[in-house]
Amino acid sequence: MPSQGPESAVLTAPHTDTALPVPLRVRLRAHIAIMRLDHSIKNIFLLPGIAVALSLLHPRLRDVRLLPIGVGMLSVTLIACSNYVLNELLDAPFDRLHPHKCNRPAALGLVDSDAAYAQWLLMMGVGMTLAAWIGLHFAVAAFALWVMGCIYNIRPLRTKDITYLDVLTESVNNPLRMLLGWYMVTQVIIPPTSMLCAYWMLGCYFMGLKRFSEFREIGSRQGACAYRKSFEHYNERSLLGSVVFYAAMAMLMFGIFVVRYRIELILSFPFIALLMAMYFDLSFKDNSAVQHPEKLYREPSLMLTAIFTTIVMIVLLNVHVPMVGRIFTPSTW
Repeated sequence: MPSQGPESAVLTAPHTDTALPVPLRVRLRAHIAIMRLDHSIKNIFLLPGIAVALSLLHPRLRDVRLLPIGVGMLSVTLIACSNYVLNELLDAPFDRLHPHKCNRPAALGLVDSDAAYAQWLLMMGVGMTLAAWIGLHFAVAAFALWVMGCIYNIRPLRTKDITYLDVLTESVNNPLRMLLGWYMVTQVIIPPTSMLCAYWMLGCYFMGLKRFSEFREIGSRQGACAYRKSFEHYNERSLLGSVVFYAAMAMLMFGIFVVRYRIELILSFPFIALLMAMYFDLSFKDNSAVQHPEKLYREPSLMLTAIFTTIVMIVLLNVHVPMVGRIFTPSTW
């Protein structure tokens, strides 16, 4: 084995039979990359929890503290990045079979596994320390987010390999993020169950379309099954069927929330339906952003629709429209 200076380290690339010298700066960049900091845009899924808590509980603005929200965002980012590190490590052999993910740092053999596992635990530890500062309920939800990452990635469970359960368990992160957003504002009660269920099923809708887009992109059933074990019992037809189920369940739960808590939100449904239809259409594109949600900002039409829909929902959460209540009041016979 050749001698090394302080600026390099010898790593055995998992996909080769030879030891390759990896410069230290390259390895550091790889360890930063596997945190997938660009995925922090998913923190946007915390905002509905914050918005619903503010709208339903009507706290006085002077009582809303910004520091717990900022610390909470950082805590969730660290815990999510911890899960991404684990995902990158355990998925490396499978990512090498994917046309695009084969270029991930762990798949290329640029990551030191021992250092990465330490990175995984350290980020979780710091994230949980910050979560505990916010409050018990927030800390429990944050720990559940980390545990779901373990369930999704680590054998013998590794639910990402199980058809349908892969989508259902990965999407649990959606209601967990909503809970985390809620507990940044209050530690007293929990959000409405109907909204949590709607958020879970909406996450399943997004994840189901991600699976569908991946399956189409790979093209070969044999290649798809080699890359992702859950594809052994999927096909395009069953994936689209599951997407319809998730969409129907999401809207049913959302309807229950609307009727029970805020009837004005019924006016937002056409915009939500339009957004879901646009996302569905996007899944048919080659190398679609549906496979890489962190790149959705590159879809201006989708982003503008999402922003407009969000504004409409925030307004309807806070503005009373008596006519809507009168129109949908049950008739008496």
